[in-house]
Amino acid sequence: MDIILLEDIRNLGTLGDQVSVSSGYGRNFLIPQGKAVPANKANILAFEERRAELEAKAKEELNAATTRAGKFEGLVLNMTAKAGDEGKLFGSIGVRDIAEAVNAQIDADLEKSEISMPDGAIRALGEYDYAITLHSEVSTTVKVIVVAEEATEE
Repeated sequence: MDIILLEDIRNLGTLGDQVSVSSGYGRNFLIPQGKAVPANKANILAFEERRAELEAKAKEELNAATTRAGKFEGLVLNMTAKAGDEGKLFGSIGVRDIAEAVNAQIDADLEKSEISMPDGAIRALGEYDYAITLHSEVSTTVKVIVVAEEATEE
């Protein structure tokens, strides 16, 4: 299926590129999300008329993402969790927990989908660096330090 991209998509192309993708990816994700349109003569003409508007919108989104990325500079999250004697957590810390902690610490409106945890959830004490992708061209990192909860004596 040939489509015209209406925005930059990582590992696929940039605004205005005509690319060929699988039918399911185009029909079920890109087109309903407004990220692409089918590449036919009418859509090609319509895109060329809207190109300046779409490029201005893309530049505005890039500037907004760059500004948001500035909020994350030097951000260190200190999280506590119940852990055993060997440093393994009772449970785990996932993207939802990190997003909530970031939003509580700074007003960034961070979404779960913007956090990349390639090794899965945190299951042990220690320091971890995770990538935050705010735009296809803008990413930053956040350091997460997990320490054990202090046991309370009763």
